Amino acid sequence: MRRIAHQTVSEFEILKLSLANFQFIKLKSHMNHFFRITCIAAFAVLTFSSHAQDTFRLFYLGGQSNMDGYGYVKDLPDSLNRQFENVYIFHGNTAADGATDGGLGIWEKLEPGHGVGAKATNKKNLLSERFGLELSLGAKLATLYPDDKIALIKYSKGGTSIDSLAADTFGCWEPDFRSKGGINQYDHFLATVNNALSTQDINGDGKADQIIPSGIFWMQGESDAHVLEIAQRYEYNLTRLMNLVRAAFRTDDLPVVIGKISDSNDPSRNYKVWKYGELVQHAQEQFVRKDAQAAIVRSTKHYGHSDPWHYRSEDYIDLGVEFGKVFERLSK
Repeated sequence: MRRIAHQTVSEFEILKLSLANFQFIKLKSHMNHFFRITCIAAFAVLTFSSHAQDTFRLFYLGGQSNMDGYGYVKDLPDSLNRQFENVYIFHGNTAADGATDGGLGIWEKLEPGHGVGAKATNKKNLLSERFGLELSLGAKLATLYPDDKIALIKYSKGGTSIDSLAADTFGCWEPDFRSKGGINQYDHFLATVNNALSTQDINGDGKADQIIPSGIFWMQGESDAHVLEIAQRYEYNLTRLMNLVRAAFRTDDLPVVIGKISDSNDPSRNYKVWKYGELVQHAQEQFVRKDAQAAIVRSTKHYGHSDPWHYRSEDYIDLGVEFGKVFERLSK
């Protein structure tokens, strides 16, 4: 992975270096503050003490509700219904566009309860009775890096779109979208990253850690599949957003694994929940075909659903495993 060498430069120069090799149409005026957050946070990742006690492989988990996770903790096998010693998670508080508490959280060892309904403050994680792919994914990543520790940063929100015209009441990841107060889901992502990386000691042992940005996991697209024109723009929107997420971690070839959306074909929805789902699926395939550091999880087409929109508990377990397998192949 290519990283920008440490040097003394202004914040603006850091920004230019961080975003090198990325193409943007424009930046919204109010993003200056949030890009400053991103640069400072990412700069911290690369300038931790060379005498760090532990090495952490850092991964970001984002998207909408099937990244939130609708699995029930009561359904977990004993192998996952536990606290993980060498896997840590910073689960940014989920918030609506315009809210000011998005991205709050603390680092803790990974355990069940980081699914939909989980909340966080800057002092405490408030776990729910649900889980997502983070458990089986964390377990898989730990086997891939047995000599290192795993750090997961999670921020996702159900119903959210990338395209601003599909934002509805759920929220939007489009960086230029000016929601209430000028704050959108991308801003909450930046706040999550800044809050997570404001500490140099993830496991609280009193020594600074070496943190290595290692991958992005993205499960989203359903909300962009309702309108033809929006679905047709999904490849462009996804490419732009993933490059912005990479820029936040100052690694321009950071591996990206996305989950392919699927339809439950629910009879109550006339057997088609996502009207233009095939267009979004095609866009996802095109994205990974054109990006040498991106790959896709296709196992979702075999999953059952607990409701018209969300997978079953066992499917979230499998989804995490599949994300890990695809990442393993991509990172070789």
